[in-house]
Amino acid sequence: MKYVKLQWQRGLAFDAYTSGLDKPLPLDGEEKFGGRGYGYNAKPLMLVSLAGCTGMDVASLMKKMRVDEQVSDFFVEVDAHMTEEHPKYYDKVHVKYTFKGKNLDRAKLTKAVDLSRNRYCGVYHMFRSFAEVTHEIIFDEE
Repeated sequence: MKYVKLQWQRGLAFDAYTSGLDKPLPLDGEEKFGGRGYGYNAKPLMLVSLAGCTGMDVASLMKKMRVDEQVSDFFVEVDAHMTEEHPKYYDKVHVKYTFKGKNLDRAKLTKAVDLSRNRYCGVYHMFRSFAEVTHEIIFDEE
């Protein structure tokens, strides 16, 4: 079973621990609500989880498809819009995949992104349950 444990550090600050990792991830609230810059804010970490999940899928698939050597750099960027009313949440999310390299196999890289989005990335699937999620792929040939 997977778990997360939060240990209060005072104010809005916590250290988060996850199963399988004993290094803490510092969390804190926004300054306007009393946070003091101790750590990361929880909502943006949701976007990090989305980028990390799909990025790791794509990296793994690039290796399996033998196109990882063509790629000199790979970025996943996530932009999100938050609702104005409480409870505030991300209602629109855009994921941008950027591949840099020479002679990029666009078909295989596109397939890797699509497999992550539609089959493997559980975080992507969870986001779709509460947000409109769009994506784009950028190929930057060197």
